Amino acid sequence: MSKEWTKATIAKTIDHTLLKAIATEQQVRELCVEAKANGFASVCVNPRWVPLCAKELQNSKVLVCTVIGFPLGANATETKAAEAALAVKQGAEEVDMVINLGAAKAGDWKEVEEDIRMVVKAAGKATVKVIIETCYLTDPEKVKACEAAARAGAHFVKTSTGFGTGGASADDVRLMKKAVGDRLKVKASGGIRSYHDAIQMLDAGADRLGASSGVAIVSELPE
Repeated sequence: MSKEWTKATIAKTIDHTLLKAIATEQQVRELCVEAKANGFASVCVNPRWVPLCAKELQNSKVLVCTVIGFPLGANATETKAAEAALAVKQGAEEVDMVINLGAAKAGDWKEVEEDIRMVVKAAGKATVKVIIETCYLTDPEKVKACEAAARAGAHFVKTSTGFGTGGASADDVRLMKKAVGDRLKVKASGGIRSYHDAIQMLDAGADRLGASSGVAIVSELPE
C-alpha cells in the first residue's frame, strides 16, 4: 500500500455514489449519513435527489454532486444545459456530464466541445466533470475527448458512467492525466470496489474516485 494513503486521505477523494434507477428516498438519506460519517468528498446522485441531498448535507463539508445527460450522453445539448442549471439551482455543487458519444465516434470534436461548453456555462460556479466513457473510445479518441473538455472550460475528466461495457482502468487514468496535465483533474469511476482498486487509481493519477463501495473501501484501511 502506498505510504501516504490513509483512511482519511482516501475518503476525501471519494464521490459516494448511488445512481441506481430503483434508489429510494431512504437509501439516499443513508448515503448522506454515510458520506458525513466517513468524510467523503461528495454524494453523487441522480438529479431528482439533489434537493433532498442539499437539505441533508447542509452545514457539512460533503458536496452534492449529480449527473447530467446520464448515462448515454445522447440528450440535446439544450436539455443537458437546462438540466445542469436546474440541478445547480436546487443545490448541486458538482455536475458530472456525459459527452456526446455519437459525435465523438464520428470525429466531430467541435460538437463534443460545444456540448460541454454549454453545460459549463449553465453550471455557473459549479464544478463540471466530463464523463468520456472510455469503454467506447480508442486511445486517440480518449485524448481528443480530454482536450475538448479542457478547451470547453471543464474542471475534471472522468473515465466512466459505470453503466457502459467497462469501468475505470489505471491505464486510462494515466492516459487521461497525461492528456490534461495540470489543466484539469481526473476522476476514476466504474468498478472501484476495494482499497486496492482505489489506491491503484490514485497512484495512476486520479484526483477523485466515483464509487458505490466507498464505505467498504475505507473500512479496509488503517486510520
